[in-house]
Amino acid sequence: MRRSDGNSEVKAKARLVLAILVLAAARVHAQETGASVQDEVRTVVVSLPDRKLALIENGQVKKIYSVAVGKESTPSPAGTFKIVNRLTNPTYYHPGMVVGPGADNPIGTRWIGLNQKGYGIHGTNAPHSIGKAASHGCIRMSRKDLEEFFQMVRPGDVVEIRGERDLQTAAIFGSPAATPAPAGDTVVVATMASGSRILVNESAQLTR
Repeated sequence: MRRSDGNSEVKAKARLVLAILVLAAARVHAQETGASVQDEVRTVVVSLPDRKLALIENGQVKKIYSVAVGKESTPSPAGTFKIVNRLTNPTYYHPGMVVGPGADNPIGTRWIGLNQKGYGIHGTNAPHSIGKAASHGCIRMSRKDLEEFFQMVRPGDVVEIRGERDLQTAAIFGSPAATPAPAGDTVVVATMASGSRILVNESAQLTR
């Protein structure tokens, strides 16, 4: 088999997994909130190896952002979480330190808290860290990106933090896929905000 055929099969499998995960997340969210699957369902996917974050809404990849993630000594937690709160101009609390809103605040102008105490998605007073493994475990975004993203998410939205490259991150971010799969007919299940399509194969203390 030619290498190009193998690559096509890998991409098809990755896109299938993405479709399944997006639809499953929609159903779970609808059951928990009492909403219909047709209502807006948002899922945030963070790839720690790629240092990127994607916002997926109703199966549509709305936006992809570069982020900073936890450094080796204080890694970001991998798993499935939910957004529990959103704060504008937060105060940063740490043992022996309290920093009010302003240019010196380590978590920037916005805080999006997760249901794991102390962890969230926030800004930074060190913008050069974006795209690196540099935080104390949280997901950092640039001010402009964060303030845009903040307006598009709500408490209850699911946040998937992936510690390794997998089929889902391959479909979203273009990172290498894990395993090949048989090729078959393809169908459109999601559309990028740019208009391009995603095709799938049928067969309290704030950490920074």
